[in-house]
Amino acid sequence: MIAFVSGPVAALAPDSAVVEVGGIGIAVQCTPNTLSGLRQGHPARLATSLVVREDSLTLYGFADDDERQVFELLQTASGVGPRLAQSMLAVHTPDGLRRAVATGDEKALTAVPGIGKKGAQKLLLELKDRLGEPVGAPAAGTAVSAGWRDQLHAALIGLGYATREADEAVAAVAPQAEGAEGTPQVGQLLRAALQTLNRAR
Repeated sequence: MIAFVSGPVAALAPDSAVVEVGGIGIAVQCTPNTLSGLRQGHPARLATSLVVREDSLTLYGFADDDERQVFELLQTASGVGPRLAQSMLAVHTPDGLRRAVATGDEKALTAVPGIGKKGAQKLLLELKDRLGEPVGAPAAGTAVSAGWRDQLHAALIGLGYATREADEAVAAVAPQAEGAEGTPQVGQLLRAALQTLNRAR
């Protein structure tokens, strides 16, 4: 089991990062939120979970141990594989998922691509006693709301986009960020920004 990887970030892609560990580049699948905190050439430490399949070894990377733990717990529910678990964490923070399960919030789970109404109901039942209570206060992300533009811009530059492209993408998702209830999720905004950039190319 590889518990974490630590080293300079050698490359960034929309859904993964390559971290150089002892002269070897290790590819790690990450959520947009985790990727938004990484910079090419800068040191990083990612908590990891290794998923072993007959035909592949895939390493998933997370900003912290809590996110990794939730990723692994999500997969104990029937029908949830690593990709769906990662999608859930791309849309919601670990605490956001805990809150959704604790309050029986179907709508929050159906916001994840690949989860329908029936699937959400099943997940709420299965995960109820597994995820536990939210650890942080609901207002923990308020600092992000003011700085989402800077974080998003830096993430796009880190992914290799030009300053002008990053400026345009930030402007394109601004209405979505400002219209969101509560704190804008940088991970979701990054995904939306990448879609606008892909359409423009």
